[in-house]
Amino acid sequence: MSKIGFDNNEYIRLQTQSIRDRINTIGGKLYLEFGGKLFDDYHAARVLPGFMPDSKVKMLLQMKDDAEIVIAISANAIEQSKRRGDSGITYDQEVMRLIDAFRGIGLYVGSVVVTMFSGQPAAVQFEKKLKSLEIPVFRHYPIAEYPSNVTKIISEEGFGKNDYIETTRSLVVITAPGPGSGKMEICLSQLYHEHMRGLKSGYAKFETFPIWNLPLKHPVNLAYEAATADLNDVNMIDPYHLAAYNETTVNYNRDIEIFPVLRAMFTQIYGESPYQSPTDMGVNMVGYCITDDRVVCDASKQEILRRYYSALCAVRQGLAEQSEITKLELLMNTLDITTDLRPAVAAALYKSEETNGMPAVAIETPDGRVVTGKTSNLLGASSAALLNVLKVLGNISDLYDLISPTIIEPIQKLKVNNMGNHNPRLHTDEVLIALSICALTDSRAKLALEQLPKLRGCEAHSTVILSQVDSGVFHKLGVNITCEPKYQTKKLYHKK
Repeated sequence: MSKIGFDNNEYIRLQTQSIRDRINTIGGKLYLEFGGKLFDDYHAARVLPGFMPDSKVKMLLQMKDDAEIVIAISANAIEQSKRRGDSGITYDQEVMRLIDAFRGIGLYVGSVVVTMFSGQPAAVQFEKKLKSLEIPVFRHYPIAEYPSNVTKIISEEGFGKNDYIETTRSLVVITAPGPGSGKMEICLSQLYHEHMRGLKSGYAKFETFPIWNLPLKHPVNLAYEAATADLNDVNMIDPYHLAAYNETTVNYNRDIEIFPVLRAMFTQIYGESPYQSPTDMGVNMVGYCITDDRVVCDASKQEILRRYYSALCAVRQGLAEQSEITKLELLMNTLDITTDLRPAVAAALYKSEETNGMPAVAIETPDGRVVTGKTSNLLGASSAALLNVLKVLGNISDLYDLISPTIIEPIQKLKVNNMGNHNPRLHTDEVLIALSICALTDSRAKLALEQLPKLRGCEAHSTVILSQVDSGVFHKLGVNITCEPKYQTKKLYHKK
């Protein structure tokens, strides 16, 4: 049983109440810029054991009668077919997925806003598609000298050119398929338009990390720096909050750098700024819901190490810069983190040495046991490790074959003779399907399948970069997998 260090129910209660209080203080409409992932915040779930990945959505469901969703997407992202790093789907596809997901749980999606619009053909086509589906679409345009020329921005030449987004609820959540979509600009533009119409409205920011009321170098906050190493985000003491209240709080460099401009915009719109610091703008009760600091510290150190391995592999694949590794190494040195923190690493490397350098995978179970899998003629290392750990969790003898070779061999022939695969070994998804078939007539195979939920939260390591298939299966099972930054072969092309 994994240790819990976070009270998720208390978080939903406090966060909901905090947002309601902010709406009541404003006395009108609140535009809430939502940072991070709404449905699947696995980073928060990993560093705050007990936090549920869909906590933010559950919080919004507490207020669903008062809330509407506005989704922002940059026209440039549409034109460039920009893709999400985790799922690989394009931003415009992600907008459609988000709309379906929000509607599926009963949240109202009011509209989509295409930001940075300057006639991009792909953006025009996307607008037509949305309108054909009866989804309201609004346009926001590039503003020269944004965000530095406040006078121009807060004028008919700036925000005044943007479409006014028609909203009907007291809480308007601005979200997006990814960063750089213009969420803050939408909020500020709406404040301008509503002020010109004599309507009361306000702005707040929902960011989970960094946690403002934890120390600057707390492992949870450093894990956020690790997660944003590619953006070069840096946690900082909020100097504006310290000056205004003589209270030390933590924010990050981009919000601190932009705050003087935001304050000038608020002053231009309202005559004065409602906020004295970037921290003031945030609505974040996470820090009050940590129940075991040691547990979240340990989990955060693990996350930093996972991010380090991820960066090593990304650099090896040509998808990241060496500077990311350097930053992560600095964070690891700050907290005295070494690879010894992941027992699966040493176990996988040792198993690989035992088998003359063949790929190996190790999985650490919730009770601390480490199970390995090696490459064979029938199974890849990931598949072998998966079957072995299911045996251990189900107390099934290691001498017993959960899947008979007589079942594996026809699948191999199908892959090679009919599907054009050069590698006959079964991937993890194929193994699970074969195991499911065996479970119909074999009680031990059935028992092994019943152990799958126990894999969630397990730590694993591979001595080679995994295929997208195997990596995806581990992710779906909730296994935190890391890899050595090398490929199984020296080929230039590696199938995903």
